[in-house]
Amino acid sequence: MKKWIVILFCSFITITSTAGKILIPMDESQTNHLKAYGMAYWILENKINIEWLLNYRGGSFLVDNYPDITKECQIRGVGFQVIADVQAQQIYNEINDPEVNMERVKLEVAPKIAVYSPQGKQPWDDAVTLVLTYAEIPYTIIYDREIVKGELVKYDWLHLHHEDFTGQYGKFYANYKNAAWYQDEVKSQEALASELGFSKVSLMKRQVAVNIQEFVVGGGFLFTMCSGTDSYDIALAAVNVDIVESVFDGDPSDPQAQNKLNFDNAFAFKDYRIEKNPMIYEFSSIDGSEDHGKIGEMNDFFTLFDFSAKWDIIPTILTQNHTQVIKGFMGQTTSFREQYMKSNVTIMGETKRTNTAKYIHGELGQGQWTYYGGHDPEDYRHLVGDPPTDLNLHPNSPGYRLILNNILFPAAKREKQKT
Repeated sequence: MKKWIVILFCSFITITSTAGKILIPMDESQTNHLKAYGMAYWILENKINIEWLLNYRGGSFLVDNYPDITKECQIRGVGFQVIADVQAQQIYNEINDPEVNMERVKLEVAPKIAVYSPQGKQPWDDAVTLVLTYAEIPYTIIYDREIVKGELVKYDWLHLHHEDFTGQYGKFYANYKNAAWYQDEVKSQEALASELGFSKVSLMKRQVAVNIQEFVVGGGFLFTMCSGTDSYDIALAAVNVDIVESVFDGDPSDPQAQNKLNFDNAFAFKDYRIEKNPMIYEFSSIDGSEDHGKIGEMNDFFTLFDFSAKWDIIPTILTQNHTQVIKGFMGQTTSFREQYMKSNVTIMGETKRTNTAKYIHGELGQGQWTYYGGHDPEDYRHLVGDPPTDLNLHPNSPGYRLILNNILFPAAKREKQKT
């Protein structure tokens, strides 16, 4: 009997909070910033609330002191500190000072994450998929079939793989039309479009774009990078016009397509010119890749804007980092020329040398969207066929941190926390 009492008592200790708090710092002292986000997600999965201390030591996390949490931090290589309740109260007092640009946000529920990605994904990888896997954050892969069939309602957060939502197969035609992988992609997309009842791929992608828009309006969170940004926005503006040339879909585009674009239907951009020439590897004048090519890798940096944590909580959450200046990186869509951005778009990161926005955000209906230019934050010019980035070599990447800010964003309780 005494033996069973001891065993039960020990089990109770492992699931009960002890005195004090666990602080997971996110400043330069953190050993693995990327896995720290996965740790925060794991805590939420275990039905434990966690606080995000905005602008406190790089956007640190604070949680009640459960022994299992400290053990898991040790297993994952995440730096942490066990602090007394009086120390936690001192942190709260500092944050609550109206003169200090800090805030507390409670994270309550682990968001259900979907990644829009083709099943036969090519060996050049998607940064979001890479970092979710590295951080040990679970996600479900979905694609056109699931979205057309209305399955987005199952998820809180959606990432768009670097896709072409205009139905032009990424504008790879000029350089790769004879490549086996390109031809396989065309066949696969055409077969899927036919299965779903569409006469051509561009019409299927158009419906996918519209369904994603409805997901956001209804309260969903959308995040995308590289060509998933402008090609998606263009697809929304061109929802009622054919902008695709015959080499892609067998029939000519509308000669008046440019004038028929409805910019009001899109999220972020307006007044740009689309690039219909299939031999040019570009979707429109939105992309600032050419501008970045002129300044070169050594001069390519973008700066995060400093927002008021107590009043502009959303952009503050999305820009949490241990540095404000981050090295740039290229992609099919590297950044966004600011003259083509709508006035209600929030610029969160900017490359001043090129007058382009790198990281932008907006709201639509009950939902939120975020666009992040470039392909891979730790590979300046990631080319077709290059091997995936090994994030074990970049555990403190500030560029990848911005992706993970978006992952936890849906878990945040909007009301500000007070003592």
